[in-house]
Amino acid sequence: MLCDSSRLTLAEWLEYWLEEVIAPNRAYTTYYCYRALIKNHIVPALGRIRLRQLEPWHIQKYYAEKMREGRLDSNSVHKHHILLHTALQLAFRQKILRENPVERVEAPREHPTRQFYYTPEQLRDLFREVEDSWLELVVKLGAYLGLRRGEICGLRWTDVDFEHYVIRIRVTRTTAGDQVVEKEPKTRNSIRTLGIAGLEDLTNLLHSIRREQTERAATQPDYVDSGYVLTDDKGEPRHPNMVTWSFRTFVERHGLPPITVHGLRHTFASLANSARIPLVDIGKALGHKDVSITGRIYTHIFDQTHQEVLNTVASRIAAG
Repeated sequence: MLCDSSRLTLAEWLEYWLEEVIAPNRAYTTYYCYRALIKNHIVPALGRIRLRQLEPWHIQKYYAEKMREGRLDSNSVHKHHILLHTALQLAFRQKILRENPVERVEAPREHPTRQFYYTPEQLRDLFREVEDSWLELVVKLGAYLGLRRGEICGLRWTDVDFEHYVIRIRVTRTTAGDQVVEKEPKTRNSIRTLGIAGLEDLTNLLHSIRREQTERAATQPDYVDSGYVLTDDKGEPRHPNMVTWSFRTFVERHGLPPITVHGLRHTFASLANSARIPLVDIGKALGHKDVSITGRIYTHIFDQTHQEVLNTVASRIAAG
């Protein structure tokens, strides 16, 4: 329970906001990230200040100190800004504060994060290197379908319809600290059905994995038929962090250009864009809420298309 609002500290308010507002209404992964940010950063620096005595300069100084420490970039500190603004806006709406002090603070500037993605030639090299490895499925689901890591790890055989050649994305399997969390995707658009009728390479791989799992379940007493598509040798679902670590290690060991599991999703977007697929359709395949998200995330990719347009116009002008 909250104490007298006149004596309420920022730490007490954030605890209330986290447990009574975020925990019941948001995914556990979101709750976990917010809790870690509050506990490790905001409370040690600002937690003792009474809520009604919290001034914009306190917050501005906090941002500056975080960036001076060098452990967090401006994009990370911007997340602190969003959290504080959201939490204190509720205090304003509930008439605990007369105004939200974050409104009068200069927000840390967000900078586009460079994303690595492969050219078709680099992707073919990766396909050759990864063949017959358990990571082959990770690579091909990411590159052919643009799936997120959590979507790959959460995929079950009940979501793979061989008869109608579709894969349904309905669950994501990710981590929150030491816990593995399985949940519905955060937006309705992320729940989607993807056709695989023209992807013979992928469908053959899926059939092969399904046969292998069925044979192991029939011949190995300790084998667990977990129902997941991406499993270890005992049938248990692969840990999402192990997928990330194993893929990074594989890429480094084989001397391939740097790329992450999520970079395969960027590669999918890049190839779709180069094939002149409309932005709205790329966004739907990726499970984005709206086309503005697709454009914002993949600006570095789509800017190349804009350059091609400019070059084409320039060449037409030069040709008279």
